[in-house]
Amino acid sequence: ITTSPTYMDLSFLLTNPALYNILCQPPFDAINKLFVFSSLSLSLNSDKKSLLQLYHLKREMIYLRKQVWPMRDLINNMIRSETTLINASSDMYLRDLSDHVTRIIDTVETYRDLLSGIMDIYLSSNANRMNEVMKVLTIIATIFIPLTFIAGIYGMNFQYMPELGYKFAYPLIWALMIFTSFLMIIYFKRKKWF
Repeated sequence: ITTSPTYMDLSFLLTNPALYNILCQPPFDAINKLFVFSSLSLSLNSDKKSLLQLYHLKREMIYLRKQVWPMRDLINNMIRSETTLINASSDMYLRDLSDHVTRIIDTVETYRDLLSGIMDIYLSSNANRMNEVMKVLTIIATIFIPLTFIAGIYGMNFQYMPELGYKFAYPLIWALMIFTSFLMIIYFKRKKWF
């Protein structure tokens, strides 16, 4: 009996349930819960914290992919190798491990695509919300433009403005300004701008 083995029997390592679960069963339940949590938090509140969380998740997926991708090549090389250091009975376990790694890579790619989609939805919802705010501000500015024009004309302090001598000029100007505002609001509502 020699103390240094001439071949590696991977069946002992891969039949050990604890080690097999560590190597072959990725924590996809935790990742699924993270995705559900992130998509719910984005739909309920979209703030910078959620965006940072998305970037963090995307970075984690890239890191996970970088860690798992070389394992696939390593395991495939071990399967194809003609060396006597790996026992032939370990091929079944190596193929199983290769299938698991391939599944992990596919799942990571799927999650990365989902993260990109969630990020696109987040950014477009923020853009839509900003567009709504800009629309309201534009409507308010549009309503006040003619009012500013009317107030500007009568604020020029000319001595010979015929309307200034009339008894009801001040209430008529106010009525004109209010009527103009209501007319523009009705026009905007018919156009369904707000």
